[in-house]
Amino acid sequence: MASLERNNKILLELVRQPGNNLCADCGAAEPDWASYTLGVFVCLNCSGMHRNLPAISKVKSIRLDHWEDSLVEFMQQKGNNAAKAVFEKCIPAFFYQPHENDCPVLREQWIRAKYERREFTGENIYFQKIYKSDLFEATLWKKGRDNKQFLKKIFLLSQKEFTLRYFIREDSKIPKAVINMKALNAVFQPERIGHAHGLQISYTEDEHTRNIFVYHEDGQTIVSFFNALRATRLAYLLEKHPMLQEKDLLHQITAQCLKEGYMEKTGPTQREPFKKRWFTLCSRNRKLLYFKSPLDATDLGAVFIGTENHGYSVSENTSRTRGGRWHCGITLETPGRQFVFMCEQVQEQKEWLQAFRKVISQPMTPEDYANEAILRRGK
Repeated sequence: MASLERNNKILLELVRQPGNNLCADCGAAEPDWASYTLGVFVCLNCSGMHRNLPAISKVKSIRLDHWEDSLVEFMQQKGNNAAKAVFEKCIPAFFYQPHENDCPVLREQWIRAKYERREFTGENIYFQKIYKSDLFEATLWKKGRDNKQFLKKIFLLSQKEFTLRYFIREDSKIPKAVINMKALNAVFQPERIGHAHGLQISYTEDEHTRNIFVYHEDGQTIVSFFNALRATRLAYLLEKHPMLQEKDLLHQITAQCLKEGYMEKTGPTQREPFKKRWFTLCSRNRKLLYFKSPLDATDLGAVFIGTENHGYSVSENTSRTRGGRWHCGITLETPGRQFVFMCEQVQEQKEWLQAFRKVISQPMTPEDYANEAILRRGK
């Protein structure tokens, strides 16, 4: 009993040390589990993924399980910082390192890439060559533009041309679409797409945002495709900004939207009936996009969000509206128009206000000014 209490005390002291106090794989605070074969402290969610690698990683709870003296000594010798020095020695800048709130497929493949495939130890550059190869081909299930049916399509990514093409059939010579890396974004959306490996690819076409929804049954395939997209997008950004370094461009490769969800929207005179629309707000391009539904292929419209110095502001709207079902209002002021939105719940209203204010507080870049001019021209 004394040995058990002593070992538990040692483990609890170890997990409070810098490096060990965050999950080795997703960065979650206060990890309660540990891999006693790898010597890392991990959170509950990541411990479950380690269990899928029984030949490589074996886990125990640092609070509930019995720890032998030899295992505790091993944990004292290792730890998260020592493991990162080995398993994260050579991570490419483009490779997405997931956080605790990222979807399971991203976290699982990150763990497999580190410990199972040992992609970042420097021993083998095979996978890094694949991600950065001139042509990266993948067969994915793609949602039809006007229906819910998913059909197999061939996707071809060219790092030399900075393009993503997709073909209707394997023997097709002419692509259905050629997508430039200039305004491409990719984010995992498993709940929206209805598949654990669902990926949304967005790009600009004819001054509208176009969405493509895809998935693959194999987690490694879809995450490899995602990281190949990121590698190509980073290569494009480096050529576009030759004076900048990789670290300066990481936040521009791909980005989660700042806020998304349903709101009601009225027309320019504010006498039109309110209509329920799906909105997404992205801080990277400062655009508020709206769609009829979350799986629409093309936006219905976009609102550019500038800074307060350029006539943009947002505030709570407390006036009663005619015809709308929801009554938690938001007023967005732009140089050309006042927009009124309605949220269903007060919490949603607060989150939207916070997101709008975050974008408005960010200084505009030369590219932002160009995007603003394009949207104004299109009105």
